[in-house]
Amino acid sequence: MSVARLLYRTGQFWQALRSVTTPQDLGLASSVLAPAQLELFKQMPGSDQAHSLRVLKALLTQGEKNSDLWIAALLHDVGKSIHPLQLWERVLIVLVGLVCPSCVQRWGMASPGRPPAALGWRRAFVVTAQHPQWGAELAAKSGTSPLAVALIRRHQERLESLGDADADAEDRLLSRLQAVDDNC
Repeated sequence: MSVARLLYRTGQFWQALRSVTTPQDLGLASSVLAPAQLELFKQMPGSDQAHSLRVLKALLTQGEKNSDLWIAALLHDVGKSIHPLQLWERVLIVLVGLVCPSCVQRWGMASPGRPPAALGWRRAFVVTAQHPQWGAELAAKSGTSPLAVALIRRHQERLESLGDADADAEDRLLSRLQAVDDNC
């Protein structure tokens, strides 16, 4: 992991400790989300709400006008609300990712028929790996557009370097979401 990435992760840790969603933040979220989507957003832990709002604000600052991308920015981590992670679990994931990135993937594979709560020490890794799919399912049930649902489901999927001529519209939006998400 690069020094820049380590500093970013350290900053994320401190932001998680002092994250607060203000009434103005909720107003911004409610201006983007439909009522059922806003209820999903409100179920997210405060640190995930604050992160999602930073992603949205960065996209808006860049002049992004695609409302599906705005919705995906706010709901991309909503799947974590099913099995919220403690701060120490988030730190564990980052530290293991530094030492053994393949372990994070391997330990995060779903265990059919076993809920994350029954997975013991693997729980945090399963939540990290599976939350995009869970979030996409929640978003779809709330009436979210297929494009925003796809962006939520794919937000952790690593894209190859995209030339605009090679990428479809969904991949271009996903690339923008990931670029901002990785820096917020």
